[in-house]
Amino acid sequence: MIIDFEAELWIWAARRADTWTFVSLPADAAAEIRDRAAGLSRGFGSLRVEATIGTSIWRTSIFPDGARESYVLPVKRAIRAAQQVNPGDTIAVSVQVIDLP
Repeated sequence: MIIDFEAELWIWAARRADTWTFVSLPADAAAEIRDRAAGLSRGFGSLRVEATIGTSIWRTSIFPDGARESYVLPVKRAIRAAQQVNPGDTIAVSVQVIDLP
């Protein structure tokens, strides 16, 4: 399952000092992932993905976010620097969910 979308890069309020940054997957894609995952998950409900932003491609996990009724994708500092993106920017993202059948 591949999801292409645009979303704002945001900082997790609970860890602002560490600047943990994320993008939220679209709600309709998140609902489809939940349906297709049907209980498959790793720690913290995570699912493995391959993510692409610009020319950066990396493997990581998405995590459920009940407050947004979605999944969130962490975007590490090295990716933000390589793609010259900052919190508040709207960025194009592609996520391939690896854990789904």
